[in-house]
Amino acid sequence: MIYIGCHLSVANGYEAMGRTMLAFGGNTFAYFTRNPRGGRSREADPEDAGALNALLRREGFGPLVAHGSYTMNLCAANPQTRANGLDMLEKDLAVMELFPGNLYNFHPGAHVGQGAEAGVALIAEALNRVLTPEGSTTVLLETMAGKGSEVGASFEELREIIDRVERRERIGVCFDTCHTWDAGYDLAGDLDGVLTRFDRVIGLDRLRAVHFNDSKNERGSRKDRHEKLGRGALGLEAMKRVALHPALAGRPFILETPNDDAGYIEEIRLVREWLGGE
Repeated sequence: MIYIGCHLSVANGYEAMGRTMLAFGGNTFAYFTRNPRGGRSREADPEDAGALNALLRREGFGPLVAHGSYTMNLCAANPQTRANGLDMLEKDLAVMELFPGNLYNFHPGAHVGQGAEAGVALIAEALNRVLTPEGSTTVLLETMAGKGSEVGASFEELREIIDRVERRERIGVCFDTCHTWDAGYDLAGDLDGVLTRFDRVIGLDRLRAVHFNDSKNERGSRKDRHEKLGRGALGLEAMKRVALHPALAGRPFILETPNDDAGYIEEIRLVREWLGGE
């Protein structure tokens, strides 16, 4: 079994997202904690959060996968940019405690000429500052495509970050199929080999969520351009093998494909059909 859903807007409130996903036929979803291209966040409403939590329990949803802003760069060369990112992360994780035990995903960052080693150290330093014993949210590092100076295009770089984090029990990985393909991993031709390598380097127990996207690009392009399921270079059969792979069972699968609502409803229906209607 997997949980399948897509990104939703929090503009109408927390419980509204849950009701929307039910109407879409899904059983998990993702949402941005704040403006994905900016820094402003929606004021949290504990009563609304409680209503969503009740709906999630009642309807048997899988874990939610909140997403940090794209502008949050914990390893930026500019100290003020790093400080702003740390502030976003700290505040986002505080709000996430309204949804205990769920997942928070973010792009590790871009080192902007400092080098990957410096980027890894700065990201880990930020995580060590915000991960407290009291927190219940698992923070996910996303696999990246490797465009520009992105950190996290290789499993080894993600492992280096994890190894430097003191509270490693609070750290996992979000496996983005488009990014991983664009970074050079052959999900279409050697899915078992890619997952075996992930397990050897990081551990499949840390793979906590999947961003489920086809890619507009050929493998190794390092461009990060998502495509609808079956319309890209990965292809529908490869996407189906990912969805049905036993090593990924039980994870929330989040569609980030370039769709409108009708497109997401159709892709959710398709994935559930692969799973025999689960």
